[in-house]
Formats: sequence, structure tokens, C-alpha cells
Amino acid sequence: MTRFADHTDEVDPIPLEGASRDPDGPGATESLSLVATLRRLIIDGHYPAGARLAEIPVSEALGVSRTPVRLAFRTLEQEGLLERSGKRGFAVRAFSEADVLCALEVRGVLEGLAARRLAERGVPAAVAAALQAALDDGQAMLGKGHLVEDDIGRWSQLNERFHSTIVEAAGSRVVADAIARNNHLPFASADSLVIDRHALAAEFRKLHLAQMQHQLIVEALLQRESARVEALMREHAYIALRYGKLFGVDVRIGLPGQGEAS
Repeated sequence: MTRFADHTDEVDPIPLEGASRDPDGPGATESLSLVATLRRLIIDGHYPAGARLAEIPVSEALGVSRTPVRLAFRTLEQEGLLERSGKRGFAVRAFSEADVLCALEVRGVLEGLAARRLAERGVPAAVAAALQAALDDGQAMLGKGHLVEDDIGRWSQLNERFHSTIVEAAGSRVVADAIARNNHLPFASADSLVIDRHALAAEFRKLHLAQMQHQLIVEALLQRESARVEALMREHAYIALRYGKLFGVDVRIGLPGQGEAS
């Protein structure tokens, strides 16, 4: 069971370099980029366990309106990173490295099961087309050889689409419901990106590897290699947090104050 912190100190956010000051707020991909930014600040320990987050200081520091910040808070609450604090506020939940890695392992097992079932049944043409479209979108985004800020939201969208297509096509409500429940744990969902905006060159290499894994997964599905695709999906679940050191992006989990598993 995860231990929660007792304090709710409010922490000042840090400005986001290059943030837009558009009062109308970001678009769809920018909203996902904002979620990724806050997620990174939490895992880096800038917002420690128990820290209270308020809309106004966060929106002012990140250069966006309060509406996308409010939506981002709700998304992070659904992911298990924030919890309600008071009538309108949120506080950072405590979590440990063991919590996060266990949630990722569960996701890998469940998505691997879904992929195996789909391979055994055979991939319908419409599902194959949807997966290929996600691959094409990924290639179009990465084909320029580098990342820009907007790519963070774009990747989050196409990655979630890729994974949900496989899960839905597996034809098992039990597996889909189990994945949905697991997605409420920190960093467990397919679109829970952890991106270092100050190391986009390294992040590009990481996403390029993720794209290659997507290609291998589709290949195994189409060839009905059930055991292979299950193994690929299980390994793929770890790319966001365990592959960082390969590309010079060290993601540390369970920093002081982030809680312990008990």
C-alpha cells in the first residue's frame, strides 16, 4: 500500500522556457504537453509528495491560462499523481520506485496478454489499418530528425491510440477493464510521457526506439506470432522510465519525500 505524505506545503512552480503566453490557452497537443511538463516536475521532485498545487501560480509560471492547468490537474489526478486537497486544490501523492515499476510491469503483462490474444485471433483489416496509421504518424513526426515542443503532445496522442487499438481489438472486456484500473497508478498509462524538455535530442532517440518497437509489434501481430508479440509488449512498457540512461536521460523515481511502498 502506498504511503501518503502528511504535509500540504504549496510549492512555487518554475517557469517553462519558451512557454507561450497566449491567454486563450494551448490546443489539444499543447494541453498534453502541459500534462507532460507537470508530470516531469513531479517525478523530478520539484513538486515533492504532499506539495499543494494551485491553478494561478502554476498557470502564471508556465505561461498558460487557468483552464488548461485545471484540466491537467484532473488528468494527473486520474493517473494517480495528484489527490484532492481542500475544496478546489490538489496535492502531490507519495509514490516510490517500487510502486511505479510494479504498475509498469502489470501494464506490460496485461497489454502483452491483449496482444497475444489478438495475434491468435488474427488482426482484422481495419485494425491493421489503424495500427499502420499510428506508425505512419510516428514516422512523419520523427522523420525530420529532431523533436520540437509540439511533438510531445502529438506522440502522446498517437501512442495512446496505438495501445488502445490493440487492447480494444483483443476482444476481452476483462483485460481492458484491468488495464483501465491500472492506468490510475502513477506513470502506468500508455500516454504518461516523461519528457525532459532540456534534452530533446536524447528524448528523440528514445522515441525513435519506441517507434521501432511499435513496428516490431505490428509485424509480430500480422504474422500471428503470439509469444513474440507478448514479449515485445511486456518489454515496451518499460521504455519511458527504464531506457533513459541509454540515451543520457536519467529519470529518477522515489526521490526523498516521495514516499515508500509499505
